[in-house]
Amino acid sequence: MAQPKAANKKTAKTKRPSAQKRALQNEKRRLSNRSYRAKVLTAIRGFEQALATKEEASSVQSKLNDVFSLMDRGVKTGVFKVNKASRTKARLSARI
Repeated sequence: MAQPKAANKKTAKTKRPSAQKRALQNEKRRLSNRSYRAKVLTAIRGFEQALATKEEASSVQSKLNDVFSLMDRGVKTGVFKVNKASRTKARLSARI
């Protein structure tokens, strides 16, 4: 029995070359952004751990500076929005 035309059209959907390229670029960017976010979260976790273990003030400050640097670079490349970075930095600063 033959499939209805509408159902067949959905499964055998072909994209234009420009749309295929855009889909590939989006996927590559998504994975890159995801990796960068993980790096930032790891840095934040390290900072929080330093606070919890009551390390030296200079050590805690350097970890906070690392987080700030990563967040600012993330804003610059479009991984984070400006307000999210500002909010995160303010909350982390308040914890010191």
